[in-house]
Amino acid sequence: MMNAAPKWNRVSDAEMVRRLERPAGKIHVVLDTDTYNEIDDQFALSYMVRSVEKLEVKAIYAAPFSNHHSTGPADGMERSYQEILKVLTLLEAEELKEVTYRGSTGYLPNEDEPVISDAAKDLAERAMQYSAGNPLYVISIGAITNIASAILLNPEITGRIVVVWLGGHALGWPDTEEFNMVQDIAAARIVFGCGVPLVQLPCMGVVSEFATTGPELEYHLKGRNRLCDYLLEHVLDEVTLLDAGRFWSRVIWDVTAVAWLLDGDFMQDYLIHSPIPEYDGKYAFDNTRHFIRYVYHVNRDRLMGDLFEKLRR
Repeated sequence: MMNAAPKWNRVSDAEMVRRLERPAGKIHVVLDTDTYNEIDDQFALSYMVRSVEKLEVKAIYAAPFSNHHSTGPADGMERSYQEILKVLTLLEAEELKEVTYRGSTGYLPNEDEPVISDAAKDLAERAMQYSAGNPLYVISIGAITNIASAILLNPEITGRIVVVWLGGHALGWPDTEEFNMVQDIAAARIVFGCGVPLVQLPCMGVVSEFATTGPELEYHLKGRNRLCDYLLEHVLDEVTLLDAGRFWSRVIWDVTAVAWLLDGDFMQDYLIHSPIPEYDGKYAFDNTRHFIRYVYHVNRDRLMGDLFEKLRR
């Protein structure tokens, strides 16, 4: 096992519970996204931008990733950056391109060293405009490298932000080898260990219920607008690449991280002591650790309906 994470200043349990309450009224958000990774980030980005009654978007960060859509984390980040710009054009949200930043080109080398990037520097600076009583909400739907790097750059921001992360699997799942978490365990350990208010949306065992199919997507999206047609085409292209000739459905995981911040009774959660993502692909547990909020159920139909309604605008 590598060295333990640095020691952090912690707030009382009562204060942490207060900070983890679902926000009322309109709030400021930033999104950290590996947009070119699969199909779901494009839906999440669009859902966030279209949820104008609740969310005011302040910045968007491109996150690193490595899979069949990239040659490595740097290439994945750059492809994600370009994909963000493409989706913003379809959303007719050109103004957000000015606050879209390239993120890390690699993962954390250890739990003490940030990866310097425009995204990490922006968050480390931007969060200082906020406070515990009026936080900046950070939606993270990729490897959490940029967020952990910003915290290492400026630990004071842990008292000024709330992180909503889709990462890891359910507590009862046999392992924690989920795509976002396994790419950068050091970054996950920082975010779970530093005491920043954290909402975790686990993938397998929880968010895996938020799936859709080709006929459903075609019925609700086809021909509605340029954005909807692009999202549908992108899903079908991915299916052709990975599942041609087979019966399929697709989980659009990342939408749920945006939805936790919205008014709509889309999911249930409770407080738990922050688990410890270990380097052996398991969680460790310590009931003296601070609280995080843990999502355990997603109301699939209610959320899917809200998503389709906003995409069709």
